[in-house]
Amino acid sequence: MLRHALHRIGLAIPVLFGVLLIGFLLMQVVPTDPATVRAGPQASAEVIAEIRAELGLDQPIYLQFLKYLGRLAQGDLGVSIINNVAVTEELGNTIGPTLELMLAALIWSIPTGILLGTLGAYWRGSLLDKAIMAVSIVGVSVPVFFLGLVLIWFAGFQWNLLPFTGRGGPLWTLDGLLAVILPAITLGGVFIGPVARMTRTAVVDTLSAEHVRTARAKGLPEHLVVSRHALRNALIPVVTLIGLQIGFLLGGAVVTETIFSWPGVGRLAVGAILSADFPMAQGTIIVLSAGFILVNLVVDLLYAVLDPRVRQS
Repeated sequence: MLRHALHRIGLAIPVLFGVLLIGFLLMQVVPTDPATVRAGPQASAEVIAEIRAELGLDQPIYLQFLKYLGRLAQGDLGVSIINNVAVTEELGNTIGPTLELMLAALIWSIPTGILLGTLGAYWRGSLLDKAIMAVSIVGVSVPVFFLGLVLIWFAGFQWNLLPFTGRGGPLWTLDGLLAVILPAITLGGVFIGPVARMTRTAVVDTLSAEHVRTARAKGLPEHLVVSRHALRNALIPVVTLIGLQIGFLLGGAVVTETIFSWPGVGRLAVGAILSADFPMAQGTIIVLSAGFILVNLVVDLLYAVLDPRVRQS
């Protein structure tokens, strides 16, 4: 198990390096000049040149990247060009709300998707199965921003049921719990469809397996046959999909946080890119990419727990 984990961590390191390189190069092709942004529109060419030298932008790109890696190795992500605040400080203030939002979305969407998929597989071909598949298709097809706007319009404006702007506080407070409901439904709503469809397919295949027929022949209750023998063996492809979808959920969090003015990393990334705050934009790219890599690493480790053959490979 430890060998498997170390192997996966070793594979994640070059991926993270590639993300750093691509993110750095993408920031270089943006037409906006960071020195001009910091100096202001009325600054003279001499002042802009001095700021470019101060920021190291007058040096070759490869040298800028090497210095950037050196600062990263020391935990220095730079200083925001716009508000002159350390990037690590801004990220520290926004990572918590993003994790809260993703946790709130996953807590209800993963069990709901697995439950719907299992029910559809057990009563496959029935009206319930068709209804679940219809809901799954809608969940896959509906964009995140559309679902969020619909919830804001009805639950916020029309019915005035829940707050829809900003974060009310930590999740363990009533205001924080009420404020996270609509963003969590928006972010988790597009998660249910893929999980339900994959769970249904995997459970249908497993229900016809010989070990499931043996469990039924022994007289085990049907709910134990489905939960212990069918669902557990069907979870491997489901875990794969969940890991990939959680990674894409980070992208959905960018849209969701922007729509609901949620003070997370996604909203910070959008603001940094629009304002040409390159150090802040690069910091958010690192955090989001590291989150995606970490999620996939956890999924790989879960493989070893669910399937002993992975530990032996």
